[in-house]
Amino acid sequence: MKVFNIIFLILFVLVSQVFSDDFQQDIFLSKNFFDLINKDKIDKTKNLIEGAGTVLSSSRELDYNSEFAIGESIALEGFKRYGLPVDNPELQKYVNLVGNAVVRNSSRSTIPYYFVVIDSPLYNAFACPGGIIFISSALFKGIYDESELACVLAHEVAHVSHKHALQTLQRAKFFEGLGKISAATMKGDDAKKFQNAVGELQKVLFDHGLDKDMEFESDMSGMEIAYRTGYDPSGMVRVLSMLKGQENSATKKGSWYSTHPPLNDRIQKCLGYMKKYPDGTTLAKVRNRLELYKKKLAK
Repeated sequence: MKVFNIIFLILFVLVSQVFSDDFQQDIFLSKNFFDLINKDKIDKTKNLIEGAGTVLSSSRELDYNSEFAIGESIALEGFKRYGLPVDNPELQKYVNLVGNAVVRNSSRSTIPYYFVVIDSPLYNAFACPGGIIFISSALFKGIYDESELACVLAHEVAHVSHKHALQTLQRAKFFEGLGKISAATMKGDDAKKFQNAVGELQKVLFDHGLDKDMEFESDMSGMEIAYRTGYDPSGMVRVLSMLKGQENSATKKGSWYSTHPPLNDRIQKCLGYMKKYPDGTTLAKVRNRLELYKKKLAK
């Protein structure tokens, strides 16, 4: 199995080189997104819902631009609640590299994804509609190897792939009555409805959590995505076990502890999922590379 790990590392480097152009484009787009991270601009940006398209009834599919407009509003609130991105471009690039590697093995790999490490003492990670994914510095520091990081990111990618937040919107009919999301149409009552609806979704994502079956589905899909990428899917079990070990001393409000199903339930289900991967624990874990970036975060 050591041979497989070596092959995996070589493939990782080759894949990195192959999609370096795409990755550079992603970084460029991310830079534009990060340009929004300016306290003076946040409130203004929340009212500038640009580039969005149609939708938002319980019976119609949301187009990507509208989905991203919602996700961007949620992400900006996330920065306000949990903290701004860690000021370490190498770390952010590394997490984007691992994140985009797992994206390529997900069921929704055709949209751009943006991965951001935020400076927060809470153990947390969450996905906004449209592919904006956050992981807290506390959770990153608690992770032991790259397979665990891949499983966490793949879990969040699975939420985006399955459109769990959008399903929640449709079930609750938060956006019922709105026709279009665009700078031109979002005025007056429609703008107020949009802001109220985004506020309700924020409560779901940040305070109450998604439906527990959606979380179990993302655990299962995340392990499958990590496995397809060449990572040990039992990294999910180890992350959850690490969180269980920190549970007594960790802050619960606004973290994975308060927005996800009980850890024991998740661990038992993930151990059951591992039966699908009899060779799973022999796949890549990559401890040394992750440790290098954890040291950068500690500086």
